[in-house]
Amino acid sequence: MRAIKLNGFGGPEVMTWGEAPDPRPGHAEVLIDVVAAGVNRADLLQRQGYYSPPPGSSEIMGLECSGVIAEVGEGVRDWQVGDRVCALMSGGGYAERVVVPAAQLLPVPQDFDLGAAAGLPEVAATVWSNLVMTAGLRAGQLVLIHGGGSGIGTHAIQVAVQRGARVAVTAGSPEKLQRCKELGATVLINYRDDDFVAAVRRETSGAGGPGADIILDNMGAAYLARNVEALAAHGHLVIIGMQGGVTAELNLGALLAKWGTVHATNVRGRPASGPHSKAEIIAEVRAQLWPLVTDGAIVPVIHAELPIAEAADAHRLLESSDAFGKVTLRVRD
Repeated sequence: MRAIKLNGFGGPEVMTWGEAPDPRPGHAEVLIDVVAAGVNRADLLQRQGYYSPPPGSSEIMGLECSGVIAEVGEGVRDWQVGDRVCALMSGGGYAERVVVPAAQLLPVPQDFDLGAAAGLPEVAATVWSNLVMTAGLRAGQLVLIHGGGSGIGTHAIQVAVQRGARVAVTAGSPEKLQRCKELGATVLINYRDDDFVAAVRRETSGAGGPGADIILDNMGAAYLARNVEALAAHGHLVIIGMQGGVTAELNLGALLAKWGTVHATNVRGRPASGPHSKAEIIAEVRAQLWPLVTDGAIVPVIHAELPIAEAADAHRLLESSDAFGKVTLRVRD
C-alpha cells in the first residue's frame, strides 16, 4: 500500500507519499480500505518529533479515518466486509489501508458522505469523553469552549447545545465568532480584544453562580490561572491541549474556594479496552451521540478536504489557524 511517511522530524516538507507494508488484521481487528483521514494537531506534534505513538501503535500519522471494511479478523462478530465505517485509532490513518480494533468503529449510513465522516471520530470521542463522561455536562449549565472555531470546538458547541447547555466560546476573529453563533453559541468572546474571565463571569450559570460550570481548554499553561478564575462554584476545568505551554503555577486557594476540579486528559494514550478505554468511549458515543449525528442534529464541520498526496499543505493550513472546523485528506473516491 501507499502511506504518508516521515523523512525525519520537522516541517511539513518531511512528509512524503510512498510505499509502506500492508497491514493485516489480528484478533478482534478489521482492515479498512481508507477513503479519507482527519488531520489533528496531534499529527503536527508527531511530525515535529514531540508526540510519539503509544507502544505497539502504527508509526504512520492519523488518529481517525473513514472507509470500507476489507477484511475482518478472528473473533469479529458485529462487522462484515463491505460495511461503511469511521474509526478512532492511535495511528495509521494517513494510508490506503489501516488495521483498527473492531471496538473502535462507528457505522456510517449509506446517505452520509464518507469524506465528511473522516472528521468525526476523534472530535466525537474527545468531546463526549470530556464534556459528558468526565465533567458531567447537563442541561442549564454554562460551558466555555476555548478555540470555538477548531474541529473540537465546532463539535463541542453542537453537543453542548443538544444537551441543553448554554455555550460561551473564544475565537480570534468576528467571522469565526459569527459561525460559532450559527452553531448555537450565545456568548461570543474575541480573545484578541476581550477578557474571557469578565465575559463569562457576567453570565449566570445553572447551579454554580457567576462563571462557567465547565471549561474545555486547549491552551494549557497560559490559561490555567484565568480559567480557574472563570469557573463557577463546583466547576470543572478540562484541559485537552497545551498550545499555550505545559508548566504553570496553580493557585490552590482559588480552586479550593470554588470547590473546583481540574482534569487533564487525552484519548490517544488510553488503552484499547477496559475501564476508561477507547472502546468504552466509542460505545458511549455510538449509543448516545451517534443518533444525533445520523439524524443530522449534529453535523461535521469540514473546512477543507485535500488529496492525501498534499498532506503537507493540509498541515500548513491547520498550523495557520485559518481553518474553521476540520481539515481532512482524501485517499480514494
